[in-house]
Amino acid sequence: MAKPKIDLGGGAAENTVAMNPIIGLAREDLMGAVGVMLRETAGRPVKTLKHLKNFSGEVVKIVQNKSELAPDPKDKRFLDPAFRSNPFYRAGMQYYLAVRQGVGHWMDDLDFDDSERARASFVTNMILDSVSPTNSLIGNPSALKKAFETGGGSLIKGLKNAYEDITQNDGIVSQVDKRPFKIGENIATARGAVVHRTEMMELIQYAPTTEQVHGVPLLIIPPQINKAYVNDLSPEKSIIRFLTGSGIQPFMVSWRNPTVEHRDWGLADYVDALIEAIDVICQITRSRTVNISGACSGGITAATLLSKLAAEGDPRIGAATLMVCVLDPQPDDSETGALVSAHGIEMARRRSAKAGVLEGSSLSRTFAWLRPNDLVWNYVINNYLHGEDPPAFDVLFWNNDSTNLTAALHSDYLRVYETQPFATPGVTEMAGHKVDLTKVIQDCFVVAGVTDHITPWKACYRTTQLIGSPNVEFILSQAGHIQSLLNPPGNPKAKYFKSDKRPPASIDEWLGNDASEHAGSWWPFWAQWLQARSGELKSAPKDLGSRKNSPGAAAPGEYVFD
Repeated sequence: MAKPKIDLGGGAAENTVAMNPIIGLAREDLMGAVGVMLRETAGRPVKTLKHLKNFSGEVVKIVQNKSELAPDPKDKRFLDPAFRSNPFYRAGMQYYLAVRQGVGHWMDDLDFDDSERARASFVTNMILDSVSPTNSLIGNPSALKKAFETGGGSLIKGLKNAYEDITQNDGIVSQVDKRPFKIGENIATARGAVVHRTEMMELIQYAPTTEQVHGVPLLIIPPQINKAYVNDLSPEKSIIRFLTGSGIQPFMVSWRNPTVEHRDWGLADYVDALIEAIDVICQITRSRTVNISGACSGGITAATLLSKLAAEGDPRIGAATLMVCVLDPQPDDSETGALVSAHGIEMARRRSAKAGVLEGSSLSRTFAWLRPNDLVWNYVINNYLHGEDPPAFDVLFWNNDSTNLTAALHSDYLRVYETQPFATPGVTEMAGHKVDLTKVIQDCFVVAGVTDHITPWKACYRTTQLIGSPNVEFILSQAGHIQSLLNPPGNPKAKYFKSDKRPPASIDEWLGNDASEHAGSWWPFWAQWLQARSGELKSAPKDLGSRKNSPGAAAPGEYVFD
């Protein structure tokens, strides 16, 4: 019988590296929680003995083949039929499940506060995930079948894969087969050119594909982590191609991958770079205004830009789109938020300050261990035990193309979690002004994803209450973090929710009374929204750039290769 197929690519694609509370997670806090757990255990032996007795009773049932323990139907680790039909594998699985159950009940019985419980649970779950029988050759029936069928060839290939990860992938188990993808050849192929370049960024103008274009251009502001070409993956997933096909004139920033020498680039510098980009775009297009769009941490930068220009009375931003972006983070937004502490934030700040940058590979490794079954053990089994190549998936190729974060920008983003500048208008100074989104009166379009665990949708919804504009559109896509962005028309399962009124303060009110379901991708609705705010149609420019800002390297530019 063939082994069950597991969608490695689809699951990992929704676990992209992003600005997340993980940036303030300290291993000292985790170890401290373990210390508290051990003290609780030693100080209350009666509780410990009670749970050991319950565990022993379940083990007796397993030995007698009377246990009813079964995995969660969503647990992909035990899909192989051998775990149901083979007594040896069934007993091993049930013993593991009994351990998990016993530890869970024991943890629930310990006297912890919420933060200690969250951190202790995180550590114990990480340990328990690592000792799952499926992570070993002897405990994984599908791996043994594969070894037998290939005469040991799968094990040799697995050792080769492990060696390559150790020597060529910074010791991280590979999530993607990168070989089929070539940037500029089959990834990021929309036609365009760099029309302005600084030490920090390249500004790319994309060529129109319609005879007429709207007069007001759009500036796309990507996150500083990962590369900008997520907006132009394959042609069918390309936001850039969709926009040019809708008569929009898109420009996109491609941030340089910083090194130690750029350690002092902070949020103020990145905002100033965007203001410089707006100067260039206005000069090239002869438009008095520019619409902007920012996603994830790029949305934080975009929001800071909006606030600063509002404070300075600069009217050049016409309308703004903020996608999967949390401006008012709360500890209970996600399972990782409870792990963060003031001590953890300060330790994270000190470490990046000492190194000069927060390395993308380090952040990727840490983030992977937040969801080890999806991002580590699935690939250990696939790549090493089964001896198979990881999937060749364009989103994963991009997700593994991470960049560094400067120490100064890292510190500034940590301040968003510390001081809540967007939620406390006029109090906190950032980027040379006191942040106040209530002064932002431009029309705003906010996008979130129902199944997004990185920037949870209810946290994204709070953005609608921070902005002073009377015209705010909130779109809730039936998708996760990445699929909320890469949501082209054509998916028969796609749908989104929207209201015809400005989102109320109450999420329950929006859900219960205002929001209605719409079939299909939200992209066409966004295009209509943009077109209505992008001025009159005019003849598309025949050439890119201008005399003052002549076109240089072809899109996607040169910084994308750093």
